[in-house]
Amino acid sequence: MAVDYRTTYNNTGFLSCVDVLDEMETRRLKENFEDLEKKAGKLSSQYSFHNLHVNHQWILQIATHPNLLKPVKEILGPNIILLDSRFICKYPMADVQPDCGEQAFVAWHQDMKYWGIEGRVVTAWLAVDDADLENGCMQVIPGTHKNGLVEHEICKVGGNLLSSNQSIPLELVDIASALPCPVKAGQSSFHDGLLIHGSEPNKSARRRCGYVIRYVATSAKPIQDPEKPRTFPSTVLVSGQDDYKNFENNRPDWFQITE
Repeated sequence: MAVDYRTTYNNTGFLSCVDVLDEMETRRLKENFEDLEKKAGKLSSQYSFHNLHVNHQWILQIATHPNLLKPVKEILGPNIILLDSRFICKYPMADVQPDCGEQAFVAWHQDMKYWGIEGRVVTAWLAVDDADLENGCMQVIPGTHKNGLVEHEICKVGGNLLSSNQSIPLELVDIASALPCPVKAGQSSFHDGLLIHGSEPNKSARRRCGYVIRYVATSAKPIQDPEKPRTFPSTVLVSGQDDYKNFENNRPDWFQITE
């Protein structure tokens, strides 16, 4: 029986435990990431591998894997732009900052607060490692994508991995409704740009690494804000055709769309 990704996603704002990579593909992804990690070091590998899909063929191949694009196309339609991507790692604290009292976490937030996009954004979180409650898997507040943007403030606690350091005040978050989104390596979750989500510190002895990819329909467009100009230098048309031309197509010469 076919899975109805669109209905579930529209109702809850997220999908979880979607199988994407087979065993060999998962092993190859982990090996390729660990080559990057070995060269950069663990501290840099937490959050600095940003938009490498335009420079590394294996990364763009992952971001355009048919099993990733299938749910995205059901939600957004056939014409899709890859907006942005990033590897995010939470290491056991002793591996990166043994003398620091701050543990890396991701504060409660909505992606749309700082993405500067008019239109729907779908984020895929593809697990490089198994992610569970012990090592800080993502948690979501189901249905909050239906309520629009809520207030954000500068995070008052050190260790927030978000580059914007934004956080939703706790009094605006129904923590009792939070659901964890554990995923096995090679699986992905998907969430709406308006869904409230975050993650706790890694309290295990294991790394928790994920590859995060943002997708938009070609009809989406950047919000023009002179007080906070944004650029999207690594956008790539990854499915269908773009009749709107709101984003540049930074497609590498070797990349071809396959339907």
